[in-house]
Amino acid sequence: MTTAKKIVCLALVLAMACVSVFAQAAPEEAAKTSYKIGICQVVQHPALDAASQGFMDAVKAAMGEDAVSFDYQNASGDPSICTTIVNGFVSANVDLILANATLPLQTAAAATGDIPVLGTSITNYSVALDMPEMGKTTGINVSGASDLAPIDKQAEMIVELFPNVKNVGLLYCSAEPNSIYQIELMEEALTAMGVKFERFAFADSNDIASVTTAACQKCDVIYVPTDNTAASSTETIRNVVEPAKVPVIAGEEGICSGCGVATLSISYYDLGYTTGKMAVKVLNGEDISKMPIEFAETSTKKYNAELCEIYGITAPADYEKI
Repeated sequence: MTTAKKIVCLALVLAMACVSVFAQAAPEEAAKTSYKIGICQVVQHPALDAASQGFMDAVKAAMGEDAVSFDYQNASGDPSICTTIVNGFVSANVDLILANATLPLQTAAAATGDIPVLGTSITNYSVALDMPEMGKTTGINVSGASDLAPIDKQAEMIVELFPNVKNVGLLYCSAEPNSIYQIELMEEALTAMGVKFERFAFADSNDIASVTTAACQKCDVIYVPTDNTAASSTETIRNVVEPAKVPVIAGEEGICSGCGVATLSISYYDLGYTTGKMAVKVLNGEDISKMPIEFAETSTKKYNAELCEIYGITAPADYEKI
């Protein structure tokens, strides 16, 4: 073979090799330009609505309006609807699932081990996922932000507003693990302050009125933690506690707006925004299993002016009006 022919053959081989390498590398190098996020919210409620909105605003602010789409669905508190929604997200192979509250988180974690799941409005991830105390990370395809406000400070608020309190009724849904967790923390705090308490648990919204009535008959103050069932039934609770003149201290602002006199609450919009910033990191390749659970940075004392007036309560100067 002549030298010229050898050169031509070598050039052809090199050209074919380059084409082959480019064909193999091209799919890996192609950057994804659009993402789909499924949002499952357990019920419609001002606090949860604010968290979902904060989440979407944070993602759009970082990635642009056209780079991401949201499939935002509400489970109306129904586990079967929640399962249908989440399974739909999994079938559609969305890029990420936002689970707004405990039931959607549990459902999403059970439905997929591959799609990243971020929780928001979750009090304690270990309790919600029925896992051993995990520290800062879950080690699985789940992370998110916690809405746990300082329970000890909420207990101090009860004594601050009602220094002569004799018995605190702890009103919560027994079907919500994170509510039970908050009640246990409140019991520890009240015990440390020498304040008596009694649990009043309802199974679902059907027995809230009767259980609240029992609490009013035995207690002079009621504490309601961050509880999704209570949040969707504040009118029912108010219709019992107001005629009985038994004030409610609430775990979050939405419940307080409906039936409480005061709360030490976080901003759920800010909590959702924090979760949204976490979502951007996940979509950009960060390993969610190594992503620490984040918490609200601040909490604020707030009061319900209407109910405080009805009960004859004067809120201290450092309380903000809802």
